[in-house]
Amino acid sequence: MSDDFFEALPAFAEFEGVTDQSRYRPLPDDWLLATSDVVGSTTAIEEGRYKAVNIAGASVISATLNTLERRDLPFVFGGDGAVVAVPGWALEKTGIALAAVQTWVAEELGLTLRAAIIPLADIRAKGHDVRVARFQVGAEVSYAMFTGGGASWAEAEMKAGRYVIAPAPAGTRPDLTGLSCRWDPIEARQGDIVSIIVVPGDDGNTQAFEKLVAEIVELVDRQERGGHPVPAGGPEFSIRPLGSDYEARASAPPGRRLWRKAVIAYEMLLVKFLDAINLKVRQFDPKLYRSDVVRNSDFRKFDDGLKMTVDISAERSRQIEARLEEASRQG
Repeated sequence: MSDDFFEALPAFAEFEGVTDQSRYRPLPDDWLLATSDVVGSTTAIEEGRYKAVNIAGASVISATLNTLERRDLPFVFGGDGAVVAVPGWALEKTGIALAAVQTWVAEELGLTLRAAIIPLADIRAKGHDVRVARFQVGAEVSYAMFTGGGASWAEAEMKAGRYVIAPAPAGTRPDLTGLSCRWDPIEARQGDIVSIIVVPGDDGNTQAFEKLVAEIVELVDRQERGGHPVPAGGPEFSIRPLGSDYEARASAPPGRRLWRKAVIAYEMLLVKFLDAINLKVRQFDPKLYRSDVVRNSDFRKFDDGLKMTVDISAERSRQIEARLEEASRQG
């Protein structure tokens, strides 16, 4: 059944295979793409509001999966937005989730989120496609990789004001159960943490672009731990996480947020203590949890282009930049 599309995909575990087109399968014809992004995200990040921008982008995934009661839908988190592929029967529920998220983002984060739902039939009618592969990062976690140009076309249509979903009435709240960020900021250890975005130019050909992506991946892989930005032992638990206010806004009504933040602080103090004395409670093992976060981090993805956030040396960064400059001159 098309509902089982993502789970039925054969998985691959080596990121070097991300350009292998044989790993990708077309989304079923009756599916839809829910897409979103934060308006003016660059300015908001320059103002130091990166956490709010990230939470806004992630809230789209959280609200959609929670509303549909699914964990097996292909999605890509883009930092300031997201793309989620959903079955055709989920059109109404997905629209309700996106409308509610827009209102919540505006009222609680002070940002403008735009969202749209585009049928696969319309995408293919314009000569594009959405093909998906399943990249297995751990025993229990896999991420979707998108190719075919359809997701990029859908985003452009949304920005042009087509297929858009209007915000819900004031005060509407989405189901953001599970949305949180309780880590300390991660510092670079090998040079700088950089984002690498490689998308095809108008004059490029598919084979040349795939070769370029393979070269960039190979250059990053030469770095220690393949440029993984998260420390090998996992990120540090934060006693006062920067995202606790946003988590409280996502999980509690206005009158209970102070209590919710107190609960978060208590939980983080407890986790920090358990981690320090190497103790676990019932099924929760802090050190295992931290190592799971390392394994499951989606720091490398393919969404109609290569998108990586990696920790690399200055020399490696220069090599990559030089290769990208050359590719840009070639179209």
